[in-house]
Amino acid sequence: MAFHQELEAITQAFSGHGVDEKSLVTLLGKWDHLERESFRKKTPHLFTEDHERHFQRWDDHHVRLLKHEFVRFKNAVVLWSMHPWERDARLVREALKKGQNAYGVLVEVACTRSSDELLGARKAYHSLFDHSIEEDVASHIHGTERKLLISLLSAYRYEGSKVKDDTAKSEAKILSNAIKNAHKKPINEDDEVIRILATRSKLHLQTVYKHYKEISGKNLDEDLDDLRLKETVQCFCIPQIYFSKVLNAALRIDVDKNTKKSLTRVIVTRADIDMKEIKTQYQNLYGVSLPQKVEEVARGNYKDFLLNLIVRGG
Repeated sequence: MAFHQELEAITQAFSGHGVDEKSLVTLLGKWDHLERESFRKKTPHLFTEDHERHFQRWDDHHVRLLKHEFVRFKNAVVLWSMHPWERDARLVREALKKGQNAYGVLVEVACTRSSDELLGARKAYHSLFDHSIEEDVASHIHGTERKLLISLLSAYRYEGSKVKDDTAKSEAKILSNAIKNAHKKPINEDDEVIRILATRSKLHLQTVYKHYKEISGKNLDEDLDDLRLKETVQCFCIPQIYFSKVLNAALRIDVDKNTKKSLTRVIVTRADIDMKEIKTQYQNLYGVSLPQKVEEVARGNYKDFLLNLIVRGG
Protein backbone atom coordinates (compact mmCIF):
# COMPACT_ATOMS: atom_id res chain seq x y z
CA MET A 1 0.00 0.00 0.00
CA ALA A 2 1.38 3.42 -0.97
CA PHE A 3 1.97 5.95 1.81
CA HIS A 4 -0.84 8.25 0.63
CA GLN A 5 -3.23 5.28 0.87
CA GLU A 6 -1.94 4.46 4.35
CA LEU A 7 -2.44 8.09 5.34
CA GLU A 8 -6.03 8.00 4.14
CA ALA A 9 -6.63 4.74 6.02
CA ILE A 10 -5.28 6.17 9.27
CA THR A 11 -7.31 9.34 8.87
CA GLN A 12 -10.42 7.18 8.40
CA ALA A 13 -9.43 5.09 11.44
CA PHE A 14 -9.76 8.23 13.59
CA SER A 15 -13.02 9.35 11.96
CA GLY A 16 -16.43 8.08 12.99
CA HIS A 17 -17.88 6.20 15.93
CA GLY A 18 -15.12 4.15 17.56
CA VAL A 19 -11.66 3.70 16.05
CA ASP A 20 -10.25 1.19 13.56
CA GLU A 21 -7.79 -0.58 15.86
CA LYS A 22 -6.47 -2.90 13.15
CA SER A 23 -5.37 -0.03 10.90
CA LEU A 24 -3.77 1.78 13.83
CA VAL A 25 -1.78 -1.33 14.75
CA THR A 26 -0.72 -2.45 11.28
CA LEU A 27 -0.06 0.97 9.71
CA LEU A 28 0.58 3.61 12.34
CA GLY A 29 2.65 1.18 14.39
CA LYS A 30 5.19 0.69 11.59
CA TRP A 31 5.61 4.32 10.49
CA ASP A 32 8.99 5.94 11.18
CA HIS A 33 9.32 9.47 12.58
CA LEU A 34 9.28 11.12 9.13
CA GLU A 35 6.07 9.34 8.14
CA ARG A 36 4.45 10.28 11.44
CA GLU A 37 5.52 13.90 10.90
CA SER A 38 3.99 13.83 7.43
CA PHE A 39 0.77 12.48 8.95
CA ARG A 40 0.67 15.33 11.48
CA LYS A 41 1.26 17.97 8.81
CA LYS A 42 -1.40 16.59 6.48
CA THR A 43 -4.17 16.32 9.09
CA PRO A 44 -4.79 19.88 10.32
CA HIS A 45 -8.14 18.84 11.78
CA LEU A 46 -6.17 16.65 14.20
CA PHE A 47 -2.96 18.63 14.70
CA THR A 48 -2.16 22.32 15.10
CA GLU A 49 1.05 23.77 13.70
CA ASP A 50 3.11 25.80 16.17
CA HIS A 51 4.96 28.02 13.68
CA GLU A 52 7.03 29.75 16.34
CA ARG A 53 8.41 26.53 17.84
CA HIS A 54 8.29 24.45 14.64
CA PHE A 55 6.29 21.39 15.65
CA GLN A 56 2.79 20.00 15.31
CA ARG A 57 0.73 19.30 18.39
CA TRP A 58 -2.52 17.42 18.92
CA ASP A 59 -5.64 19.53 19.00
CA ASP A 60 -6.78 19.29 22.65
CA HIS A 61 -10.46 19.09 21.78
CA HIS A 62 -9.84 16.21 19.38
CA VAL A 63 -7.80 14.33 21.97
CA ARG A 64 -10.73 14.55 24.38
CA LEU A 65 -13.05 13.24 21.69
CA LEU A 66 -10.70 10.37 20.87
CA LYS A 67 -10.67 9.26 24.49
CA HIS A 68 -14.40 8.64 24.17
CA GLU A 69 -13.98 6.86 20.83
CA PHE A 70 -11.31 4.49 22.15
CA VAL A 71 -13.52 3.34 25.05
CA ARG A 72 -16.72 3.01 23.01
CA PHE A 73 -16.09 -0.69 22.31
CA LYS A 74 -15.25 -1.40 25.96
CA ASN A 75 -18.40 0.37 27.14
CA ALA A 76 -20.57 -1.60 24.70
CA VAL A 77 -19.12 -4.92 25.87
CA VAL A 78 -19.55 -4.03 29.55
CA LEU A 79 -23.13 -2.86 29.01
CA TRP A 80 -24.01 -5.99 27.03
CA SER A 81 -22.54 -8.24 29.74
CA MET A 82 -24.58 -6.68 32.54
CA HIS A 83 -27.78 -8.12 33.96
CA PRO A 84 -30.58 -6.07 32.34
CA TRP A 85 -31.72 -4.82 35.76
CA GLU A 86 -28.27 -3.46 36.58
CA ARG A 87 -27.93 -2.01 33.10
CA ASP A 88 -31.15 -0.03 33.38
CA ALA A 89 -30.34 1.10 36.91
CA ARG A 90 -26.97 2.44 35.76
CA LEU A 91 -28.52 4.10 32.71
CA VAL A 92 -30.99 5.91 34.98
CA ARG A 93 -28.23 6.98 37.36
CA GLU A 94 -26.08 8.31 34.51
CA ALA A 95 -29.02 10.22 33.01
CA LEU A 96 -29.76 11.89 36.33
CA LYS A 97 -26.13 13.00 36.63
CA LYS A 98 -26.05 14.42 33.10
CA GLY A 99 -29.13 16.55 33.56
CA GLN A 100 -32.14 17.59 31.54
CA ASN A 101 -30.80 16.73 28.09
CA ALA A 102 -30.51 13.08 29.18
CA TYR A 103 -33.93 12.70 30.82
CA GLY A 104 -35.27 11.00 27.72
CA VAL A 105 -33.38 7.91 28.92
CA LEU A 106 -35.58 7.90 32.04
CA VAL A 107 -38.66 7.90 29.82
CA GLU A 108 -37.16 5.16 27.67
CA VAL A 109 -36.50 2.86 30.64
CA ALA A 110 -39.88 3.57 32.23
CA CYS A 111 -41.96 3.13 29.10
CA THR A 112 -40.30 0.43 26.97
CA ARG A 113 -39.65 -2.17 29.68
CA SER A 114 -42.18 -4.65 31.04
CA SER A 115 -43.56 -4.12 34.53
CA ASP A 116 -41.28 -6.82 35.93
CA GLU A 117 -38.23 -5.42 34.11
CA LEU A 118 -38.87 -1.95 35.50
CA LEU A 119 -39.39 -3.37 38.99
CA GLY A 120 -36.12 -5.27 38.60
CA ALA A 121 -34.30 -2.06 37.64
CA ARG A 122 -35.67 -0.41 40.76
CA LYS A 123 -34.43 -3.31 42.89
CA ALA A 124 -31.00 -3.14 41.25
CA TYR A 125 -30.89 0.60 41.90
CA HIS A 126 -31.41 -0.09 45.61
CA SER A 127 -28.56 -2.59 45.55
CA LEU A 128 -26.13 -0.38 43.64
CA PHE A 129 -26.77 3.06 45.11
CA ASP A 130 -28.60 2.60 48.46
CA HIS A 131 -31.40 4.88 47.26
CA SER A 132 -34.60 4.38 45.32
CA ILE A 133 -34.96 5.59 41.75
CA GLU A 134 -37.99 7.64 42.78
CA GLU A 135 -36.08 9.32 45.59
CA ASP A 136 -33.17 10.29 43.34
CA VAL A 137 -35.45 11.55 40.58
CA ALA A 138 -37.25 13.71 43.15
CA SER A 139 -33.98 15.14 44.48
CA HIS A 140 -32.35 15.76 41.08
CA ILE A 141 -35.30 17.07 39.06
CA HIS A 142 -37.12 20.20 40.19
CA GLY A 143 -39.04 21.33 37.13
CA THR A 144 -42.43 20.41 35.73
CA GLU A 145 -41.01 17.09 34.48
CA ARG A 146 -40.57 15.68 37.97
CA LYS A 147 -44.16 14.58 38.58
CA LEU A 148 -44.40 12.80 35.22
CA LEU A 149 -41.04 11.03 35.55
CA ILE A 150 -41.63 9.83 39.11
CA SER A 151 -45.07 8.55 38.12
CA LEU A 152 -43.70 6.70 35.09
CA LEU A 153 -40.76 5.13 36.91
CA SER A 154 -42.80 3.98 39.90
CA ALA A 155 -45.56 2.32 37.85
CA TYR A 156 -46.36 -1.40 37.75
CA ARG A 157 -48.75 -1.73 34.83
CA TYR A 158 -51.32 -4.32 33.94
CA GLU A 159 -49.98 -6.37 31.03
CA GLY A 160 -52.99 -8.43 30.08
CA SER A 161 -54.92 -8.29 26.83
CA LYS A 162 -58.16 -6.69 28.05
CA VAL A 163 -58.87 -3.11 27.06
CA LYS A 164 -62.13 -1.22 27.60
CA ASP A 165 -62.58 0.49 24.27
CA ASP A 166 -65.11 3.03 25.56
CA THR A 167 -62.71 4.09 28.31
CA ALA A 168 -59.85 4.40 25.83
CA LYS A 169 -62.03 6.54 23.56
CA SER A 170 -63.04 8.73 26.50
CA GLU A 171 -59.42 9.22 27.53
CA ALA A 172 -58.45 10.09 23.97
CA LYS A 173 -60.99 12.92 24.22
CA ILE A 174 -59.49 13.99 27.56
CA LEU A 175 -56.06 14.21 25.94
CA SER A 176 -57.46 16.09 22.95
CA ASN A 177 -59.14 18.67 25.19
CA ALA A 178 -56.01 19.05 27.31
CA ILE A 179 -53.94 19.79 24.19
CA LYS A 180 -56.52 22.29 22.90
CA ASN A 181 -56.49 24.09 26.26
CA ALA A 182 -52.73 23.99 26.78
CA HIS A 183 -52.63 27.80 26.53
CA LYS A 184 -54.72 27.93 29.71
CA LYS A 185 -53.07 25.08 31.59
CA PRO A 186 -49.74 23.51 30.56
CA ILE A 187 -50.39 19.93 29.56
CA ASN A 188 -47.43 18.61 31.57
CA GLU A 189 -49.17 19.94 34.70
CA ASP A 190 -52.51 18.31 33.91
CA ASP A 191 -53.21 15.61 36.50
CA GLU A 192 -55.55 13.69 34.21
CA VAL A 193 -52.95 13.52 31.43
CA ILE A 194 -50.32 12.23 33.86
CA ARG A 195 -52.82 9.75 35.36
CA ILE A 196 -53.57 8.24 31.96
CA LEU A 197 -49.94 7.96 30.90
CA ALA A 198 -48.67 6.75 34.27
CA THR A 199 -51.26 4.08 35.07
CA ARG A 200 -52.76 2.61 31.91
CA SER A 201 -51.44 -0.53 30.24
CA LYS A 202 -49.44 -0.23 27.05
CA LEU A 203 -52.18 -1.93 25.07
CA HIS A 204 -54.72 0.52 26.50
CA LEU A 205 -52.51 3.49 25.59
CA GLN A 206 -52.07 2.16 22.06
CA THR A 207 -55.85 2.02 21.77
CA VAL A 208 -56.06 5.61 23.07
CA TYR A 209 -53.48 6.54 20.41
CA LYS A 210 -55.68 5.02 17.71
CA HIS A 211 -58.82 6.81 18.92
CA TYR A 212 -56.97 10.11 19.23
CA LYS A 213 -56.12 10.00 15.53
CA GLU A 214 -59.76 9.23 14.71
CA ILE A 215 -60.80 12.27 16.75
CA SER A 216 -58.17 14.79 15.67
CA GLY A 217 -56.87 13.47 12.35
CA LYS A 218 -53.31 13.57 13.65
CA ASN A 219 -51.16 11.28 15.77
CA LEU A 220 -51.06 12.14 19.46
CA ASP A 221 -47.27 12.58 19.56
CA GLU A 222 -47.46 15.01 16.63
CA ASP A 223 -49.79 17.29 18.61
CA LEU A 224 -47.63 17.32 21.75
CA ASP A 225 -45.15 20.18 22.10
CA ASP A 226 -43.74 19.00 25.43
CA LEU A 227 -40.70 16.83 24.70
CA ARG A 228 -41.09 14.44 27.65
CA LEU A 229 -44.75 13.81 26.90
CA LYS A 230 -43.93 13.29 23.22
CA GLU A 231 -41.20 10.76 24.13
CA THR A 232 -43.55 9.04 26.56
CA VAL A 233 -46.27 8.55 23.96
CA GLN A 234 -43.78 7.37 21.34
CA CYS A 235 -42.16 4.86 23.70
CA PHE A 236 -45.54 3.41 24.65
CA CYS A 237 -47.28 3.48 21.29
CA ILE A 238 -44.67 3.46 18.50
CA PRO A 239 -41.44 2.29 20.20
CA GLN A 240 -39.73 1.00 17.05
CA ILE A 241 -40.17 4.37 15.35
CA TYR A 242 -38.89 6.11 18.48
CA PHE A 243 -35.78 3.91 18.60
CA SER A 244 -35.18 4.37 14.86
CA LYS A 245 -35.14 8.13 15.32
CA VAL A 246 -32.77 7.90 18.29
CA LEU A 247 -30.43 5.67 16.27
CA ASN A 248 -30.50 7.97 13.26
CA ALA A 249 -29.59 10.97 15.41
CA ALA A 250 -26.75 9.00 17.01
CA LEU A 251 -25.36 7.88 13.66
CA ARG A 252 -24.63 11.40 12.49
CA ILE A 253 -20.93 12.28 12.46
CA ASP A 254 -21.33 15.82 13.77
CA VAL A 255 -23.27 15.07 16.97
CA ASP A 256 -22.06 15.46 20.55
CA LYS A 257 -20.63 12.54 22.52
CA ASN A 258 -23.78 12.04 24.60
CA THR A 259 -25.95 11.67 21.50
CA LYS A 260 -23.43 9.21 20.06
CA LYS A 261 -23.76 7.08 23.20
CA SER A 262 -27.38 6.43 22.29
CA LEU A 263 -26.16 4.14 19.52
CA THR A 264 -24.63 1.73 22.03
CA ARG A 265 -27.55 2.01 24.45
CA VAL A 266 -30.30 1.29 21.94
CA ILE A 267 -28.56 -1.57 20.12
CA VAL A 268 -27.47 -3.25 23.35
CA THR A 269 -30.83 -2.93 25.11
CA ARG A 270 -32.99 -3.91 22.12
CA ALA A 271 -30.87 -6.66 20.52
CA ASP A 272 -32.86 -9.42 22.27
CA ILE A 273 -36.20 -7.59 22.24
CA ASP A 274 -37.33 -5.98 18.99
CA MET A 275 -34.28 -5.33 16.82
CA LYS A 276 -35.90 -6.97 13.80
CA GLU A 277 -38.84 -4.56 13.96
CA ILE A 278 -36.51 -1.60 14.56
CA LYS A 279 -34.49 -2.51 11.46
CA THR A 280 -37.69 -2.59 9.40
CA GLN A 281 -38.82 0.80 10.67
CA TYR A 282 -35.36 2.31 10.15
CA GLN A 283 -35.34 1.15 6.54
CA ASN A 284 -38.84 2.57 6.02
CA LEU A 285 -37.97 5.93 7.56
CA TYR A 286 -34.53 6.56 6.07
CA GLY A 287 -34.28 4.40 2.94
CA VAL A 288 -31.12 2.65 4.08
CA SER A 289 -30.64 -0.45 6.20
CA LEU A 290 -29.47 -0.04 9.79
CA PRO A 291 -26.51 -2.46 9.32
CA GLN A 292 -25.41 -0.50 6.24
CA LYS A 293 -25.54 2.80 8.13
CA VAL A 294 -23.56 1.36 11.05
CA GLU A 295 -21.03 -0.05 8.58
CA GLU A 296 -20.58 3.43 7.08
CA VAL A 297 -20.23 5.35 10.34
CA ALA A 298 -18.72 3.05 12.99
CA ARG A 299 -15.13 1.80 13.11
CA GLY A 300 -13.12 -1.20 14.26
CA ASN A 301 -14.10 -3.61 17.01
CA TYR A 302 -16.94 -1.32 18.05
CA LYS A 303 -18.51 -1.55 14.59
CA ASP A 304 -18.10 -5.35 14.46
CA PHE A 305 -19.65 -5.77 17.89
CA LEU A 306 -22.67 -3.61 17.04
CA LEU A 307 -23.23 -5.45 13.76
CA ASN A 308 -23.14 -8.78 15.57
CA LEU A 309 -25.83 -7.57 17.98
CA ILE A 310 -27.96 -6.24 15.12
CA VAL A 311 -27.74 -9.53 13.24
CA ARG A 312 -28.46 -11.42 16.46
CA GLY A 313 -31.74 -9.54 16.69
CA GLY A 314 -33.01 -11.21 13.51
